[in-house]
Amino acid sequence: MDYKDTLLLPTTSFAMRGNLINNEPKRYAAWDANKTYEKMKANRKDAESFTLHDGPPYANGHIHIGHALNKVLKDIIVKHNYFNGKSVRFTPGWDCHGLPIEQQVEKKLGGKKKKELLETAEIRKLCRTHAKKFVDIQRDEFKTLGIIADWENPYVTMDYKFEANIYRTLCGVAKKRSSYRA
Repeated sequence: MDYKDTLLLPTTSFAMRGNLINNEPKRYAAWDANKTYEKMKANRKDAESFTLHDGPPYANGHIHIGHALNKVLKDIIVKHNYFNGKSVRFTPGWDCHGLPIEQQVEKKLGGKKKKELLETAEIRKLCRTHAKKFVDIQRDEFKTLGIIADWENPYVTMDYKFEANIYRTLCGVAKKRSSYRA
């Protein structure tokens, strides 16, 4: 006997299973295609502002569980503020300088000795290329988590304007004699 025939269940077209592995990518692609982030900003343009500038991950490899947890928590905070009536801004960023990126490039080259055979300018170029590649990869990986942010206008520390602003700021600090050597 088939017991489901003995139950009086409502008839519905609503799927009994979420089928998330197939449905989530479609939903997130629709959010991207429909410019959901831009609509969120427009819907609350005159409301009290809430801005979250992302503490950036290094652009040195694929995301890991720590990146995922960090971004999902920030996304929850942004969406919470949006649904509480605030105008939200979530600017993601990437740290494209430093040892973690250089270490990945060194691995690709085959070790420290091979890296040392190259000119500094060539190493920097390889590091920039590596970082650019992983900014794009990580952006896509974060989007697959359903993170809504200003993905088209992130801050990237290797952007020449960003570097120039840091330099100008440091020059201002030096002129005021606000820095000291310990």
